[in-house]
Amino acid sequence: MGPGRSAPLKPEREAIKAAFLRDNGLSDAKREMLAGDASTRRYERLYPTRGPSLIFMDQPPSVETHPCPPGATDDERRALGYNALARLAAGRVEAFVACAGYLTSRGLSAPRVIAADAEAGLAVLEDLGDGLYASLIAQGQDEAPLYDAAIDVLAVLHAERPPSVLHADGLSWPLLAYDDLALKTAGDLFTEWLPRYNPTLCFDEAAVDEWEAIWAPIRARGAAGASVFCHRDYHAENLVWLPQRSGAARVGLLDFQDALRAHPAWDLSMLLHDARRDVGARREAACLDRYFDLHPHLDRQAFAADFHSLGALNVARILGIFSRLVVRDGKPRYAAFMPRLWTYLDRCVADPALAPLKTWLERHAPRGTRA
Repeated sequence: MGPGRSAPLKPEREAIKAAFLRDNGLSDAKREMLAGDASTRRYERLYPTRGPSLIFMDQPPSVETHPCPPGATDDERRALGYNALARLAAGRVEAFVACAGYLTSRGLSAPRVIAADAEAGLAVLEDLGDGLYASLIAQGQDEAPLYDAAIDVLAVLHAERPPSVLHADGLSWPLLAYDDLALKTAGDLFTEWLPRYNPTLCFDEAAVDEWEAIWAPIRARGAAGASVFCHRDYHAENLVWLPQRSGAARVGLLDFQDALRAHPAWDLSMLLHDARRDVGARREAACLDRYFDLHPHLDRQAFAADFHSLGALNVARILGIFSRLVVRDGKPRYAAFMPRLWTYLDRCVADPALAPLKTWLERHAPRGTRA
């Protein structure tokens, strides 16, 4: 993480934050704003008068639409809004705390929670430092051991089926499945937002119906295989290198509060189809080989097919999200990432099983429209 700028807080929110810090003995800590991301969260680095630096997380609970209640029907989720449809955590602090507790209980390096107020949307966390994968690799560090360790983390997470409810520090959070509706919501972002980003594209009713027919069986496999803890945002800007630790604990984990129970291919796609940095075909192949070596019981051919198909769905989802960030939210910097995503999508649809999707893209989103 590095220092950055953010919009000024409303005075009442700042008063709530100051009171929280005071109540937890941190009122004298120096505060440094950190760069933001595409979310509604804010982060600061705290420098207490004694002890190591800490991270201060601020997620105003009223900013987001409601998360998905367990047992909600599809119609109820549609009425609640996008977070419920996609089964996002709406930034809830209790989701972060519960997921962090689960990860650390598996010997992994999520930040320790120093203090939290879920109702206020505030938490103070262990500071895992500035060794983000993306930054270290950009500075010339060999990516191979970093990615090997990231695969080892997934091996730990994929070794067992997680509980349906996570508990930590007196808080709990349901670990819902990445089900058909959530996966459909993901894929439909492409057809909804790409034409708004690029008005030369036009997906008529027949094209949208064909899109749905292509994805329905893929979503069914994804939902049926939803069996492991899925970080959901598992990429080089959310992974911190901690070389002083050992094994899979060398990978510090950030921004996992949207975790679900999902198909194991999903986090592999997030890691290897990284929108913000190039992950080459050789690195992808090496990581998949390592994953298969750690899971010798897997049907490699069947899993690779799921990786390509769910990976294509994931990449299409991110293309839709980035189109929305540019058009609706006025964040043009996300346009620079989109050519890389198209490269990943081409890599996925090279699988002969995805020939119908490849044909659809060639017909409705030809290469000349993929800027």
